[in-house]
Amino acid sequence: MRRRSVLAIGGAAAAAAAALTAGPASAAARPEDRPLSSDQRRLLTGYARDTWRSMEAMVHPATGLAADNIGGELAESTRSAYTSPTNIGCLMWSAVVARELGVIDRRTARRRISAVLDTLARLDRHECSGMYYNWYDPATGAVLHTWPDNGNPVYPFLSSVDNAWLATALVVVGNDDPSLRPRAERLLSGMDFGFYYDEAARGPDFGAGLMRGGFWVEQPPDQPAAVKGNYRGCGPDVWYTGHHYGTLNSESRMASYLGIALGQVPPEHYFAMWRTFEPVCDWSWQEMKPEGDYATHLGIRVFEGAYTYRGLKVVPTWGGSMFEALMPELFVPETRWGERSWGRNHQVFVRGQIAHGLDDAKYGHWGFSPSSDPFGGYREYGVDAMGLDSAGYTSDRERTTVDYGFAGCPDREPKPEPASYGDGVVTPHAVFLALGHARSDALAQLAKLRAGFDSYGPGGFYDAVAVRSATVAKRYLALDQGMILGALGNVLAGDVLRDRFAEGRAERRLRPLLGLETFGVPAAQ
Repeated sequence: MRRRSVLAIGGAAAAAAAALTAGPASAAARPEDRPLSSDQRRLLTGYARDTWRSMEAMVHPATGLAADNIGGELAESTRSAYTSPTNIGCLMWSAVVARELGVIDRRTARRRISAVLDTLARLDRHECSGMYYNWYDPATGAVLHTWPDNGNPVYPFLSSVDNAWLATALVVVGNDDPSLRPRAERLLSGMDFGFYYDEAARGPDFGAGLMRGGFWVEQPPDQPAAVKGNYRGCGPDVWYTGHHYGTLNSESRMASYLGIALGQVPPEHYFAMWRTFEPVCDWSWQEMKPEGDYATHLGIRVFEGAYTYRGLKVVPTWGGSMFEALMPELFVPETRWGERSWGRNHQVFVRGQIAHGLDDAKYGHWGFSPSSDPFGGYREYGVDAMGLDSAGYTSDRERTTVDYGFAGCPDREPKPEPASYGDGVVTPHAVFLALGHARSDALAQLAKLRAGFDSYGPGGFYDAVAVRSATVAKRYLALDQGMILGALGNVLAGDVLRDRFAEGRAERRLRPLLGLETFGVPAAQ
């Protein structure tokens, strides 16, 4: 019998699942669903054209791999000497978008993607899991053992979430171009996300487990919390990260989606991840005391918790950043498939980011997410109040935090609200991610960034702006440019990336799952 393609169309099964999970039609179309005006389309296509220029500049001709970042002038000499599975995936899906928008022709897109697939086929990877290492030299494809910038040792690591973004791109490519499908499928079929899945992470009787952050093939001397093991019993033991990815509203859910869609991780795992932690003192270290009720899905008891920020009930991310909340939705149609969960939460999360930037911190700008630090390096930024971590990702250089306390628990009395915020740092990719949920606000914010700062270069928007000092991080990151192009592709080309990813097993296995749940977020806020 011919082996069924991991990318094959789900056919009748997918149609049946769609019929079972489809909700009632919305009473009124969202503003974001209305057609773009010709001026808006022209503007956004121009952004895409310039952004693609930065992606092309990051590509090393010998391998076809995109570097991690490049300087603001797009000079070859400023191209980084390292890349990751995420960066490689970003280039492939960006090429699909660029072709769909007429920025490049079909032959150029196929040639770009084909070169990447050829290199991926010969890169060193972990034999039993089929996963790729986290850092390669984009010029040669060699696994890095020394960090190019400073000579520090690199202990080869295989990240679950970075491999998820690469696998996502392989699904997109395979469903997009029949001529590339066999090679994309061959690479994808070797990747086993079950290698990261710890079924006992929440206890032996809980009923489902969690994903590890990744593993090292040799014991890393700088990671004392690493856990020796092998969840698949294939090959030598590895050293897993001491942490699991335990929260649902995080970019790491993409690894969960892939594992479930490919049949490598049980669907119950989706409900083992926390929406918020529970409202008891054992969890009083989290940002605030959540409110919500318990529900049971697939036999798993779930606390459907939510935080309240500026009167908005929201399921938080770990750090309160936009890419944690919205990057997976570039590919998984969460708003459509999870109308009573993600369909509510994504809108509110964006509104919370806008309210923080304009009303709370009074920056006059919004869009907070990990990015280049305008003052050097890379840093996490977010809205502290919308993150589970009490230390939080903050929105300004000064790391201004909030502490709402945790009623009824010792040592968690609330503290006064900050009197003011410092030099807020916004990143354009966060604003582009919001296009599908607050189009007018996002277009206005992008226009303000371009008009008010030296924030736009030959490769589109620079990576970040500190808005009070007008300090700009003049470089481009493959990850952030890939998010921008992904968002533009979905807005301008009819959900092109969502459609390419959703086709087949993803729709058959994920759509019914997302349709089961109602978040602790009201339908109207």
